[in-house]
Amino acid sequence: MGNMFQQATIPIANPAVYGPVKVAIEAAFAPPSVGKFLQRVERAKLRVRDFEQIRDQGLLGDVVKNGYVQLGDSDRGQIRELYLRSVEQVAQEVRGKYLKVYAYY
Repeated sequence: MGNMFQQATIPIANPAVYGPVKVAIEAAFAPPSVGKFLQRVERAKLRVRDFEQIRDQGLLGDVVKNGYVQLGDSDRGQIRELYLRSVEQVAQEVRGKYLKVYAYY
């Protein structure tokens, strides 16, 4: 098979804003707090993959809600990618508990 695909590294254009937004998302998906985050998403009747609605409703905190709008397009894309990757890395037993927020319908 030869060479494996390797995603290109895109430099962060605004690290002063990107850093805190990234840390806030990582904190929301950390094992001690992911259940509380998913519970808030469930109460808001949202799907966990609806990043824009979750962000706009402040479910990830003000740092993400206010910081995201200050980022350029490439930084926003990387934040969305981080968020969606984090959604998929939640432990199966936790995902099973919050089936409604993980549903595709």
